[in-house]
Amino acid sequence: MPPTSRPLRKLGFLTIGLFDGADPGRGHESTLGIIELGEQLGFDSAWVRHRHLQYGISSPVAVLAAASQRTRRIELGTAVIPLGWENPLRLAEDLATVDILLGGRLNPGVSVGPPMHYDQVKGALYPDTADAEDFGYERVRRLLDFVRGKPATDFSGVEGFEVFSDRVQPHSPGLGRRMWYGGGSLRSAQWAGEHGMNFLTSSVVKAEESEDFADIQLSHIRAFRAHHPDGVRARVSQGLVVIPTDSASPEQRAKYTAYVEKRTPRTGTPQGPARMMFAPDIVGTSAEIAERLHAHAAFQEVDEVAFALPFSFEHDDYVQILTDIATRLGPALGWQAAT
Repeated sequence: MPPTSRPLRKLGFLTIGLFDGADPGRGHESTLGIIELGEQLGFDSAWVRHRHLQYGISSPVAVLAAASQRTRRIELGTAVIPLGWENPLRLAEDLATVDILLGGRLNPGVSVGPPMHYDQVKGALYPDTADAEDFGYERVRRLLDFVRGKPATDFSGVEGFEVFSDRVQPHSPGLGRRMWYGGGSLRSAQWAGEHGMNFLTSSVVKAEESEDFADIQLSHIRAFRAHHPDGVRARVSQGLVVIPTDSASPEQRAKYTAYVEKRTPRTGTPQGPARMMFAPDIVGTSAEIAERLHAHAAFQEVDEVAFALPFSFEHDDYVQILTDIATRLGPALGWQAAT
C-alpha cells in the first residue's frame, strides 16, 4: 500500500489537443485516438482543455460528442470551459446532449473570469453587451440551475403541433452531480463547495497564504471540503504535469528534461501582480515520481488525479507517457486499471 492517507482510486489525464492550422483534422484525430488509448489502458477519465482563437480545442463539447461514439466506459471531462465565452442556457443544452450520448459519463469543468484578451475580442464576442456582461460566479450558478433542471422559462405546453418544456431538454438527471469547478483561489474553492460542485485543483494558484505550491493547493482542498455538504467525501481531482520516462527513448528523455527545465524558473516565486504560483512539472521514472507525489501535501488529501500531458509533444510521446502512467506510475500509487 502506498504511504499516503488513501490509495489512488481514479486516474485520469488531460490533453490540450494541439493541431496544425494548415491541417486541423490530423490534430483532432490524434486527440480522439489518445482518448481511445486511455480507455484501452484502463484510465478512469480523459479531460480536454479549452482554447479560443488558438491552435487547441475550441469546441470541447463537440470533440467529446465524437469521443462518445468511440468509447464505452471512460469518463470524459472538460478542464475547463471558461464561461466568459459561453451562454449558460445554450451550454446547458449541449452538455446534457453529450451526457445522454455518453450514457452519463460527462464531467463538465468550468471556470469564471473575463475572456482572455477581452479588450481585443469583446467586439466580436459581445458587440452590443460587452460592458454589461457578468463574468463572475453568477454565470456558473445560472449554468448549474439549468443543468439541474430548474425552469428556464415560464412557458410550457402544447402550441399547435409542437410541445414545449420549461426546462432544458434533454435533461440528464445525474449531470448536476458531475459538474466541476476549476479553481485557483480560496474564494473559488469555498464557492464551489457551497454550491455542491466537484473541485478541480489548478496547476496555477494564487499565493494567498503561502508561497509553497503544495501547501496552497492543500489549503484549497480543505477550504472546498469545509464548505461542501459532503464534507471530506466531496470529490477533488488534483492536477499536475507528470512525465514518466520508464520506456522513453534517450531522445524523448532529453526532450522531456529540456521542457521541464525551461518551465521550472516560473515555479519558484509568485508571478505578476496577481501573485500566481505555477506547479513544478515532475519528470523521472515512475518510482521517482511516485516518491515525490507521496511527499506532496495536496496529493495526500485526494484519491483522484488528472495528470496533464505537456502542451507541445508529439503523438508518439503521449502514447509513451500514457502507457507508463497506466502500467507503472498508477500501480505505484495504489491504483488499479478499470476493465
